[in-house]
Amino acid sequence: MSGATAFAPGRVNLIGEHTDYNGGLSLPFAISEGITVTVEPGEGDSDDPYLRGAVAELRTAGVRIPDVRVAIESDLPQGSGLSSSAALEVALCLALLRFADAAEMERLEVARLCSRVENEWVGAETGLLDQIASLFGREGHAMRIDFRTLDVSDVALDLHGWTLAVVDSGEKHSNAAGGYNERRRECTEAAAMLGVETVSEADRAAARSLADPLDRRVLHVLDENERVDAAIEVLAAGDLPALGRLLDAGHASLRDLYDASTEAVEQTVERLKRAGAAGARMMGGGFGGHVLALFAPDTPPPAEARLVTPGPGAKVL
Repeated sequence: MSGATAFAPGRVNLIGEHTDYNGGLSLPFAISEGITVTVEPGEGDSDDPYLRGAVAELRTAGVRIPDVRVAIESDLPQGSGLSSSAALEVALCLALLRFADAAEMERLEVARLCSRVENEWVGAETGLLDQIASLFGREGHAMRIDFRTLDVSDVALDLHGWTLAVVDSGEKHSNAAGGYNERRRECTEAAAMLGVETVSEADRAAARSLADPLDRRVLHVLDENERVDAAIEVLAAGDLPALGRLLDAGHASLRDLYDASTEAVEQTVERLKRAGAAGARMMGGGFGGHVLALFAPDTPPPAEARLVTPGPGAKVL
């Protein structure tokens, strides 16, 4: 039995943070950097939760997976907010499916399976944003994801000479630890108190009646959903300064309403603004990781910044 190799990209989420598990909207795009996984016959690392989870979930889905060993190559920094974990899960599942010579699985089902690996085997209670972005990426486009219906629609990402860049705050984060899972529990509690399935369905006035911090958690999600569609409108109009203001507003909301920032992240945002960024915000689960910034054509990003552009989605090599 011969081996199989697959590549899955990381992602940048332009706007729409902590909305996926709340039935809301996000606007991510896949990037060129990612993770390549090669699967070959043999005995793998039985302690690795990603491999154990991917194999177990595929077997549950009826795919016959023999014992395997895995080689991983990556140019995607771990714990950066660029979704290295989802890229690993997607690349693993696609390589395992090809290795097993299994029937092609619909990409949305692959995303759900990878999310189960993240939630149940790794212990991070993330939504589907990262997996969908990695699987559905299209060069030159972001994607509007509606997590209530799981509709995915392409959005042309024409920046008219402006650039997007990410800078490492120097503080690593883990979605399986820290505040991320706590925020998800708070939103579940708030939805139950408001009598809705997800907080994206909440009435704004009712949300304000909740005790702190639940009121602020819900208001962030409601505002962030509105910012996603506002970002799509300003992109269509070519109004990049307005996009910068939306990034700033999203960061303020994540900091003040969602309590997801850190001192290192705040210092990075301030440094990027001093360097001339038209807008900057923390990205990913928060509590560390990278900061996303938007720069005008006549304002070069700082030397340590990594330019990011929308690239294609995951593929078997």
